[in-house]
Amino acid sequence: MSSDAGCRSPNLEGARETAKRTIRDGNRASELITRLRALFSKKESATEPVDLNEAAKEVIALSLSELQRNRVILRPEFADDLPVVIGDRVQLQQVILNLLRNASDAMRVVNDRPRQLRIRTERCTDDQVRLTVQDAGVGLDPQAMDRLFQAFYTTKDDGMGIGLSVSRSIIERHHGRLWAEPNDGPGATFSFSIPPRHRAASDAG
Repeated sequence: MSSDAGCRSPNLEGARETAKRTIRDGNRASELITRLRALFSKKESATEPVDLNEAAKEVIALSLSELQRNRVILRPEFADDLPVVIGDRVQLQQVILNLLRNASDAMRVVNDRPRQLRIRTERCTDDQVRLTVQDAGVGLDPQAMDRLFQAFYTTKDDGMGIGLSVSRSIIERHHGRLWAEPNDGPGATFSFSIPPRHRAASDAG
């Protein structure tokens, strides 16, 4: 019997694509980690025009493999007419990343329904730009609502309790607000709203 019997030719093209994807994801992760380190340094924040849709898409690209491992079904809903905001792109991406991870973590024990995660951007009637992350997870304890954004409060066994506190501080520095609401059905919704470019400029003036 030939020693080659039953052997298959290696899928070199598939291996190349996997390697390219791994390198690309690694580069994205390295870039974002560098940016996030700047968040906690003493350097001044870099204020610039930010397209929240593009900023969110970059975070999703970085988080996609983790979301897929957790069997999360992502439902992006990005507004076409979203105004540009003024702020620190890295800091805003840190907030989006934290909200996505919290939503994913809230659905880890869910097995009786789809682990659906919606991320939505919209222009609000009060001339604010809003980003919303909605999960189908375990929901919020009404008695803990007031403590959610306090430093060192956490519902996770391995959490440090600083993510939401830091996120709220970042949004408030952008003249906005961050809040949480229980869903009508399973899960919770976290949202933040900040003023668009023309409002931010007038507020700064």
